[in-house]
Amino acid sequence: MSGFSEFMAFAVTARHASFARAGRELGITASTVAKRILRLEERLGIKLFHRTTRQVTLTSDGEALFARCEKVLADIDEIESLASGASGEPRGQLRINMPITYGKRVVMPRLARLLSQHPGLQLDVRLSDSFCDLIKDGMDAAVRVGELDDSRLTARRIDWQRLVLCASPAYLRQRRKPTRPDQLEQHSFVAFRNPTSGRERPVQLQVDGRLHEFHPAARAVVNDGEGMVEAARYDAGLTQVPRFMAEDAIADGSLVEVLAAYAPPPQPISLVWPGNRLVPARMRLLIETLSSAG
Repeated sequence: MSGFSEFMAFAVTARHASFARAGRELGITASTVAKRILRLEERLGIKLFHRTTRQVTLTSDGEALFARCEKVLADIDEIESLASGASGEPRGQLRINMPITYGKRVVMPRLARLLSQHPGLQLDVRLSDSFCDLIKDGMDAAVRVGELDDSRLTARRIDWQRLVLCASPAYLRQRRKPTRPDQLEQHSFVAFRNPTSGRERPVQLQVDGRLHEFHPAARAVVNDGEGMVEAARYDAGLTQVPRFMAEDAIADGSLVEVLAAYAPPPQPISLVWPGNRLVPARMRLLIETLSSAG
């Protein structure tokens, strides 16, 4: 296939944003990768990357080509898997993006078991609370919290996220435990700053069957859920976090849940992947593994 090695060099470099990492994956030198991409740019008459001494980033033309290349390469990979037979044993690399704490605590143990059970699998896991564009960033799948509105993606619910409002026993003895939502104004809060928007996340409570958002003044603002839990454990104030983050502290008594009767409805946690591609055996295995626990 004319120019296939050049397109492959381009796609792998775009995926890693690095000539060196692309070369390691392809088994060639970084300079060979760069030369192949330069030939491709000359042949197509467009610039695919912005190059600096530290990194390479896609141009708008490069982003458009990368989206097409990823689909074609995924299809080729699946065809190879089908042609190889081998009892359908999943193989190849899974590139997954997921929230930091949920990813570490809930998803990573399951992924580690997959690796032990399927020697042909490799993982490239990106732990981040920032939004990831799967197609642009070259990811196979992502774990997302909340309702989904990207029509390019296919989704499967794998879990529920339940929020819990809590504080330390010492703080509640000092400031008195709230029994109604309208008492929140009397309390100090440890709030979460969304890493994508930079905004503070409001406290969400369900009152008379309707979801309400409260914006109490924050004494501390933290961009990490585990950090919020630790601040609350050491008496900094009330905080609202996903239950899986606080369940150990609640179990050992270092945090106490408040206003449990007003807890908001749970949000879906979903595994999402590009909907316009063939689904390789390794992706089907990932979907089945994470869905079975939801």
